[in-house]
Parts: sequence; structure tokens; C-alpha cells
Amino acid sequence: MTLPPLDPRDYHDLVRRALDEDLVNAAGEAIDVTTEPIVLSSENAHAGHRASGRFIVKADCVIAGLDVALECFRALEPDVEAAIHVPDGTKCVDGAVVADVVASARTLLVGERTALNFLQRLSGIATVARRFVDAASGRIIVLDTRKTTPTLRRLEKYAVRAGGATNHRVGLFDAVLIKDNHIALAGGVVAAVTKTRARNAGMRIEVEADTLAQVDEALQAGADIILVDNMSTEDIHSAVRLVAGRAKIEISGGVTLARIPELAATGADYVSVGALTHSAPAVDISFEIAASA
Repeated sequence: MTLPPLDPRDYHDLVRRALDEDLVNAAGEAIDVTTEPIVLSSENAHAGHRASGRFIVKADCVIAGLDVALECFRALEPDVEAAIHVPDGTKCVDGAVVADVVASARTLLVGERTALNFLQRLSGIATVARRFVDAASGRIIVLDTRKTTPTLRRLEKYAVRAGGATNHRVGLFDAVLIKDNHIALAGGVVAAVTKTRARNAGMRIEVEADTLAQVDEALQAGADIILVDNMSTEDIHSAVRLVAGRAKIEISGGVTLARIPELAATGADYVSVGALTHSAPAVDISFEIAASA
């Protein structure tokens, strides 16, 4: 299935803020004190000339975030020439060239680190997501969570999709999830479900349960999805038998890559994995620059 591209509105301003973070000094001046005396000096044979840069992966991975990375150069120089050689969501091997860009030497040097920060981070998430999806072997749907880097959620959830996993919810506005603190403040599961359903007609109601007794309570309250939190594999099997298809079941808490096969065999519908976004290591990717002829 083709991966729909990111909406440029999700990263346009973000990229510019990231570049400002790297460039703008206390006086409000945008300056690279290393690059400018070198590439803009009249003594430099390549001053004012265009240069080419190449993104090369240094480890097997799933690539994600190429449009965002290239925007880091376009924000500095609108007429940048770029070529993406593999689409986001592609498995790449060590040494693969994923994109080329041609621009002024200054643009490439100034934008390099910001572009790599985005590309390495998003590719790391996509790579981890693919490992979990592969381990699930189609027997359970792998979901992400809201455990994302502040301001980067839409990009990180896109990277999850690039890895083949599924987004749970974007934020507090698009899906109902009644957790333990909601239940305590509402006065119980039934009260929480009743109040929430009255204000959110037509939306599915998901309820967190820590014990089998709470699973039964959520079921009796009419929950559409029951999140079994930090349960043993044995208790998850029991929850699946108890629910008997009357609601969907999502596994959460204590989920590791090694546990995915056994969790997929429980009969639960979903498994949510915070590690897809909060613990994914950045992929090693280099950006090599050469002066154009």
C-alpha cells in the first residue's frame, strides 16, 4: 500500500523554527560563524558556486522523513534541486543512497545538521515500528501512543505509518480513552462511560482495566474497546475469554519486541507500544557534500 505523504503544513513552520534554533544569535542575526568565512570569502575558489549533497544510510533501516529533510534546504534557498531515490517506508541497506540535493555550498552546510536530525529521528521510529510489525506477523495490530516528542507528534506518527504500524489517536481530541484517573474522578467506570458517551455521541469508548474484575466492569458499562494494562500473558488470555468478542481488546504496558509473538497469540485485537516513539534510536545517516563542477 502506498504511504500518503506528509502534509507540508505539518512541517513547514517546524523546519524554520529548527533552523532558527541553529542559526539565530542573541542579537537576532542569522549567522553561521564557521561556514560564512569559508564558503563566502572571495579567496575561496568555490565561493558562490553550487555544491551537491548526498544522503547515505549507514545501517539497515526503514527510511522516513525525506521531504522534511529536504525542506531544511528549501527553507534557506527555494530553488534547491533535489532527487529522492527511494520513497519513505522503504527498507534500505547499509550504503544505500536515498536522496541527492544541489544548492549553494552555504545552504548545504547550514541545513545539513537540521536535515539529518529530522531524517535520523523519523527513520529510527519507522525502523523500530517495522520490527514490531514483522514480529506480529499479521496476528495483532501494532499501535503507537501519545508518548511523542512535544511538537513533533504528527511527524513521528507519520514515521510510525512509514514503518507499517498504525496510529492510535493523534491527541485528546479525536478518540476517547478513559483511564484510571478519569474513573476515579467520575466515580467509577459506569459513571465515566455514561458521562463520556453523552458528550461524544458516535465515538467509540475505550476503557483502561488493570484487573480482570475491571475488564468485566468495563464490559458491563458498554465499553467498545478495553485496554488491558500491564497484565500477564495468562491474564490477557483470560480477558479475551471473558470478553468473548463483545468488545475489542488492546494490550498495553510492559510490551517488548520479544513479547510480541506471545501477545499476538492471545487473541487480542491490538497492542500499543510506547517504545515506537519514545525510545527509538536514531538511524546512522551521513550527508556528504562535494563542490559541483
